[in-house]
Amino acid sequence: MGGARVAGWVAAGLVLGAGACYCIYRLTRGQQRGSRARRLRPSRSAEDLTNGSCDDVLSAEQLQKLLYLLESTEDPIIMERALVTLGNNAAFSANQVIIQELGGIPIVGDKINNPNHSIKEKALHALNNLSVNVENQIKIKVYINQVCEDVFSGPLNSAVQLAGLRLLTNMTVTNDHQHMLNSYITDLFHVLLTGNGNTKVQVLKLLSNLSENPAMTEGLLSAQVDSSFLSLYDGHVAKEILLRVLTLFQNINNCLRMEGQLATQPPFPKGSLFFLLYGEECAQKMRALVYHHDVDVKEKAVTIIPKF
Repeated sequence: MGGARVAGWVAAGLVLGAGACYCIYRLTRGQQRGSRARRLRPSRSAEDLTNGSCDDVLSAEQLQKLLYLLESTEDPIIMERALVTLGNNAAFSANQVIIQELGGIPIVGDKINNPNHSIKEKALHALNNLSVNVENQIKIKVYINQVCEDVFSGPLNSAVQLAGLRLLTNMTVTNDHQHMLNSYITDLFHVLLTGNGNTKVQVLKLLSNLSENPAMTEGLLSAQVDSSFLSLYDGHVAKEILLRVLTLFQNINNCLRMEGQLATQPPFPKGSLFFLLYGEECAQKMRALVYHHDVDVKEKAVTIIPKF
């Protein structure tokens, strides 16, 4: 191994493997971003960096060392720790830009193909935080198809599935990349109906994003959805889920109104979401929800009733 590579490994190791050093001092970063200088923290142990309790922001130099280590190492423990640290730091808007400028997105994105589920989850988490920056989404969108395949083919309710759903939710906050999920809408409804409460909530957040976009309305209403979907409109369903599934219906109604299609019946196939939402069984459930004990549920149901 060459001298430069050895030096890189040693420098990277200082970030994750430094001994505990709790000296009370602050180093001022020479290069300022904007009008504020970022503060560098004393060297910390790997445990301090990865235990989730640290709120320190790493410098660009430290982030570069972490990215080098992540790209170079074959050790799954070091890889996972580096991803956790990068993911935590990517929660800060300044670091979302720095990591992208350092070429970090493809380095992190490459790890979603790792067969180790824990590493895959941590990579998805890091990409999720990085995707809060809309400009970063341009680079992250290349991973959408792979994330969808992992979400729909992997274990139900798993940490990887939830991490993937969170990333897809962030990537669909704007309309720019929503079309990339067109071929996965039926799969989303399947996971919605088979997943546990946490999974249901996350899928509904994603579907809610899609349902606000008129360009996605036809794809949503055309999706083949099991009739058990209507059970989500039962009055005993958990409030968070019930409100979100009502919001989904409300958004679709709004989009149809915008497109001038509310009074007509487009050629949607039988068994599609359209036939479920605008059938008599769903109408009966909406009428029952008008008398729901929760005022928020009641108000949403009242706005939907006239559409029948």
